[in-house]
Amino acid sequence: MIRNITLSADEVLINQARQKAEQERTSMNKLFREWISRYVNRDNVSSNYEKLMESLTTVNSGKKFTREEMHER
Repeated sequence: MIRNITLSADEVLINQARQKAEQERTSMNKLFREWISRYVNRDNVSSNYEKLMESLTTVNSGKKFTREEMHER
């Protein structure tokens, strides 16, 4: 169930955010829903990172790199 909430912020900041959202072809509501989801789940970031690293163990670069290639910048 989606519920409405009321937020307060500086008028200039709100206008800038609306313009940016419009440029990105999205809405302030969608951006806020994404932000609040990340905020609530941020404690799970390390767990998600570990899962990502585990999922990448099967990635094959196609060749074995030399020591020089691995440290090349």
